[in-house]
Amino acid sequence: MKVRQHDLTRGAIFPLFMRLTWPMIMGIMGMVMFNLADTYFIGKVGVDELAAMGFTFPVVMVVNALALGVGIGTSSLISRSIVNQDRKVLAGYATEAILLGLLIVSVMVALGQLTIEPLFRAMGASDDILPLIEDYMRIWYWGMLVVVVPMVGNNTIRATGDTFTPGMFMTLSAILNIIADPFLILGYGPFPMLSIKGAAIATVIGRGTGMVLTLYILIHREKLITVHLPRLREVVRTWRRILYIAGPAAASILITPLSIGIVTRIVSKFGEEAVAAFGVVSRMEMFSLILVNALGSVMIIFAGQNWGKGKIGRLIRGFNVGVLVALAWGMLLFVVAQLWARPIAAIFSSDAKVVRITAEYLLIVSFSYGFQGILMVGVNVFNGINRPLPSAGLTSLRMFGLYVPLAWLASVYWSLTGVFWSAFLANVVIGILTYIWLNRHLRGRKQIQR
Repeated sequence: MKVRQHDLTRGAIFPLFMRLTWPMIMGIMGMVMFNLADTYFIGKVGVDELAAMGFTFPVVMVVNALALGVGIGTSSLISRSIVNQDRKVLAGYATEAILLGLLIVSVMVALGQLTIEPLFRAMGASDDILPLIEDYMRIWYWGMLVVVVPMVGNNTIRATGDTFTPGMFMTLSAILNIIADPFLILGYGPFPMLSIKGAAIATVIGRGTGMVLTLYILIHREKLITVHLPRLREVVRTWRRILYIAGPAAASILITPLSIGIVTRIVSKFGEEAVAAFGVVSRMEMFSLILVNALGSVMIIFAGQNWGKGKIGRLIRGFNVGVLVALAWGMLLFVVAQLWARPIAAIFSSDAKVVRITAEYLLIVSFSYGFQGILMVGVNVFNGINRPLPSAGLTSLRMFGLYVPLAWLASVYWSLTGVFWSAFLANVVIGILTYIWLNRHLRGRKQIQR
């Protein structure tokens, strides 16, 4: 196969973003849909099982974030280097990144298997819910070993400017997961009803297929996997370069599930229905922000290539285009929520209280999604230009400086509704701050160039 490389430093910005973003929308939509499908089919089993999924969601995001952080670091490094480095050097970066991801996730899997009961008890899981959580996590942890390769590999392919191939692989993995769900969870056809265990097995099947396809492209088309690794000293040097981005990037991603875990603990005092509803909306938000999430993946490679060539003015214009897209998408989500919040909530549970709480959250928080989108675009630009610390700082401020403390105070004085308004306020404040900070940083760099 012929090696392909795409130059993102030329051409009209908005059409370029649309061309690169739509395959990522398809891929991320697939990933989100399989999470929603898991939630939907588990909801058919019972409220306890749905609550168990709500408890697992923050932990699942934590382990995923570690692998994704390595992928972001690799994408940033390769996109900044692709214009002036030999292909063999890039192949070394990609191979060493996959090895790094496997090493990190292996350690986390071992730790996770040993800490299931104390961790989820600390999050507020009851004796009735804990066995269901363990059924899911025992299988899911081992499955992470096949998840890390496509996470890092797809980011590597994306760094070359090709978003179509990884987007389609993500979509196919999700389709296989969704197809397997009703058979393994509910016991359709000749299959036994495995309940929450079935959801974990379906996830491993889908992601394992993605791993095989990603490795095939990296080896045969992109020539970005090598068996000839350099000396350990050079491997460690590459790992340091990747971890400079991956560490703060993973921390930024980790902040969200960790804070959601804390908020889940706050919400748990309002009952298992509240936990179930909060788990539903956490997954629904992934779907709601799918376009901005996809655009964020594009912004890393766009920022990396333009920063590498010194095209700061083009980078500023690209960021502003991304902000406008985020705000427009957020306004659309707000309108949809105001019109159909309750029917949407009813898709995922037949329990009246779960539906009411889910709908209330959507009605309140949906207006702030556009501002949350600005944060998502901004942190990816920072990562793309090798400035990961502002990304981690902004994400930390949103969650631990605003959302978590406000949610705790609000839960005491204004009950569950106050927790939802805390999410709204945190999104708006941090979106405005992200826009101001990144624009000043880029314009300052442009002035230095002159």
